[in-house]
Amino acid sequence: MTSAPAFVLLGVYVFIQLATHVVTLLNLRHMRLNGSMIPAELAGMIDPETVRRTQAYEADKAWFGIGAALFDAAVTIIFLFGLLAWYDGWIRGLELPFVAEGLLFVILLYGAGEIVEIPFSLYRAFRIEARHGFNTMTLQTWMLDWVKSFVISLVILLLMTAVALWLVQASPALWWFWIWLFLLGFSLFVMYIAPYVIEPLFNKFEPISDELLAARIIELCARAGIRAEKVQQMDASKRSRHSNAYFTGIGRVKRIVLYDTLIAQMTPAEILAVLAHEIGHWKKRHVLKSIVLIHVCSFAGLYAAYYLVHGNLLGALFGIDLQTIMGKFILLSFLAGIVMFPLRPLMLAWSRRNEREADRFSFELTGDRESMATSLIKLSKENLSNLHPHPLYVALHYSHPPVVERVRTIRAFGQAEPS
Repeated sequence: MTSAPAFVLLGVYVFIQLATHVVTLLNLRHMRLNGSMIPAELAGMIDPETVRRTQAYEADKAWFGIGAALFDAAVTIIFLFGLLAWYDGWIRGLELPFVAEGLLFVILLYGAGEIVEIPFSLYRAFRIEARHGFNTMTLQTWMLDWVKSFVISLVILLLMTAVALWLVQASPALWWFWIWLFLLGFSLFVMYIAPYVIEPLFNKFEPISDELLAARIIELCARAGIRAEKVQQMDASKRSRHSNAYFTGIGRVKRIVLYDTLIAQMTPAEILAVLAHEIGHWKKRHVLKSIVLIHVCSFAGLYAAYYLVHGNLLGALFGIDLQTIMGKFILLSFLAGIVMFPLRPLMLAWSRRNEREADRFSFELTGDRESMATSLIKLSKENLSNLHPHPLYVALHYSHPPVVERVRTIRAFGQAEPS
């Protein structure tokens, strides 16, 4: 790396990393200063011991996250600004066919990255999550999950890479458009098959045992104009005590999945309120809007990539003469991360707005604001969520409004508003 623009890019990257960690430290300080205070909205459901455990859990996650991110940043800098030119030249020196060259480039990098990640993943699961009472999986389960995730991800990655490189060869002038079209179709295909092919490889799904609850869920969906194909519970407790619920499916037919931990923690009314919130996302077209936004961004990104890859701008920016197209795509992904950073708060603000809309829809569908409020408090308590996040941390990291804000807003639904 010898060019002045490369030093500027490196400086921007380092600044982004440091700024992110400073905000994390501000969040920890904010939590310590306010941590002993139980908000009035949560009084009676959150006790001082839960607050103490929350502070300890959040601190452990934050310090681990900072350490892991600093390691990742160091590896990124060393590779991009030191080893990439050598690696790119070595791959090109093998004189492989175009597609095979790209696949080897990806396989070696992906494999190295996954292996380096192993100790961090183990520490996260068996030290942090276990220390705070969340981890329930055995080492054998973790190893099986890792192997299955590695193989599935590698197969998908190689398929996408092979098709993309073939399109680059087949259509030198329009490959960016054909790759975008392929990614659009492939992502929708994966969304469709994942609940039936991929998810059962990791978890067991079965009909919920409470037939009355299942009937109430189906009736709730019907009132919203959604046909529930299945209402199932997932054995999430074999890995963690964290809880959740979600919808899958394309179109009006949906498959509803409840974590067994959620069923154990909540009343039927609270479960219905949570599902009404998820229905709200579908009825407000939040999922569709997210898909459209992602693919509009990918369209623009691939169009820009076409000109950057075929021009001399990348070489001028980084001061690196790369011979393979995959090496150039690595530099592009680095640039994309820098460009997307200032957009992140805007995207998260939009996500939090969607969550507020879904909360209101839940109230409008069920007429039960208190069950929605108590379900969120229980989720916060069981997951040891920070009750006092710093506003800057919320702006940079929160896709959902903080729990106290959500509960306050939900309990105001249906109250008289000034005209």
